[in-house]
Amino acid sequence: MKACGEVKALQEAKTVHEHLIGSFSPLKISIYNRILETYLKCGSTDDAFDVFEKMPRRNLTSWDTMITGLARNGLGEDALDLFSQFKQAGLKPDAKMFLGVFYSCGVVGDINEGMLHFSLMSSDYGIVPSMEHYVGVVDMLGSTGNLDEALEFIEKMPFEASADVWETLMNLCRTHGHLELGDRCAELVKQLDPSRLNEQSKAGLIPLKESDLKKNEKKKLASQSPLEVRSRVNEYRAGDTSHPANDRIYALLRRLKEHMKEAGYVPETRFVLHDIDQESKEEALLAHSERLALANGLLTSPARGQIRIIKNLRVCGDCHAAFKIMSKIVGREIIMRDAKRFHHFNEGLCSCRDFW
Repeated sequence: MKACGEVKALQEAKTVHEHLIGSFSPLKISIYNRILETYLKCGSTDDAFDVFEKMPRRNLTSWDTMITGLARNGLGEDALDLFSQFKQAGLKPDAKMFLGVFYSCGVVGDINEGMLHFSLMSSDYGIVPSMEHYVGVVDMLGSTGNLDEALEFIEKMPFEASADVWETLMNLCRTHGHLELGDRCAELVKQLDPSRLNEQSKAGLIPLKESDLKKNEKKKLASQSPLEVRSRVNEYRAGDTSHPANDRIYALLRRLKEHMKEAGYVPETRFVLHDIDQESKEEALLAHSERLALANGLLTSPARGQIRIIKNLRVCGDCHAAFKIMSKIVGREIIMRDAKRFHHFNEGLCSCRDFW
């Protein structure tokens, strides 16, 4: 189950799940928790809910896993509803659960509720916030664009903020274009732990982790999107024309583009870095790996079936906007896991609410 979760292999996870139920019932709570974690990592929140509801018993880890997993799938409201059910059942949250709650509040953009939970941690449950909790609150505030509030929160901490705290704010500032504050944070990180700043962060960019670099080297730094089709995994690279159904894939993408423009889509050609004319830039956007994966998925999967895509890099803004519109045009749910998070596209909306 752990291996299935790591590679997002949903069908294989279901097969293992069936084998466990058939051969080893009744299952231990720890096994149920692993199954929950795997389904959530695969982006299948419906399967996770089904397992959770049918569990004969649950422990704190079961609730923790569901709350955090739902939030990381962009379902922050469901995660917070589950936390309310947890409290209504008379159960007491632990320190780890509040990390999932802060992340959920960041997903839904409700910083007031997040700060209320932070206050109740100590007043109602006697939990002294750790540095990890302060990082979680800064991430919640910063991810929703409340950077000044995040800075004020750090300045009021009862002890000196760690490099983790300042690094979190630094990256969020640069994500939201607040470069001056980002540079100030970088100076503080440098004072506390210079080893955390690589060449990207010193240059004012959002740094890549060493693990990300190794993954990208392994994948030859190409943008790839595996798409599961009938127990096969197809892999696509940006600009790829080697697929046997290449002509049909590009023809479908061009037809969809016309329908999308009628629905109000305007190609964001600033995501094309080549010095070419406008028409060529629009054509280049069609060749992004996630679009090739989606087009082949539409051609080869059952009508109205869910389409699941994994992307090794962060999805670009144009593809994100395009996927929202395409999900409504084709009447399909599209689940994409990029380097940052899950995106559930359905009926013209994305679960991330355009924060990613």
